[in-house]
Amino acid sequence: MTKKQRAKTVQQELEKLYPEVPIPLDHKDAYTLMVAVALSAQTTDKKVNQITPRLFAVADTPEKMAKLSVEEIQELIKEIGLSNSKAKNLKKMAEVLVEKHNSVVPQTFEELEALAGVGHKTASVVMSQAFGFPTFPVDTHIHRLMKQWKLSSGKNVAETERDAKRLWHESVWNKLHLQIIYYGREYSPARGSREKDFLTRMLFEK
Repeated sequence: MTKKQRAKTVQQELEKLYPEVPIPLDHKDAYTLMVAVALSAQTTDKKVNQITPRLFAVADTPEKMAKLSVEEIQELIKEIGLSNSKAKNLKKMAEVLVEKHNSVVPQTFEELEALAGVGHKTASVVMSQAFGFPTFPVDTHIHRLMKQWKLSSGKNVAETERDAKRLWHESVWNKLHLQIIYYGREYSPARGSREKDFLTRMLFEK
């Protein structure tokens, strides 16, 4: 199988497995999505979804978040990793949104990545899932599987993202990146048994 054939097979098989792909992080708008994604760094989506209802009950808008102290925010998110730095970032992010963007989440990478706690991956998720722009956010699952499937030799997520965008048409990016994440979690976890990983076997069977 050539790389292009493997890429096509991956897309076809994932489409069969996951014809519908709900966004894994619970949210109600672009702001709450951005907060949830920022909180998910080095933390599972499941854990983020457990703590955001409490957070959003108190601060589901930039104005409300900006009014809280860092300590109050940290208390609400203390169960997740890096809660101290994430609390500081959420407060700064909210303050800048209120002061510079009239409390509206901007729709450009440049403006998003200028916000505290928002890196390229978080910005990509917001641009894709909140606003519908074609992006290919790469997380650790995608980075690992792209290498495993010999679709990328990227040394980092930026290189893997570039390879993914070359392999697949932009019309499928927003859905496919989620399909790969779901596949990684269900069939090919980073740790533990990979007996269910039929797709890797399919790509490289003699």
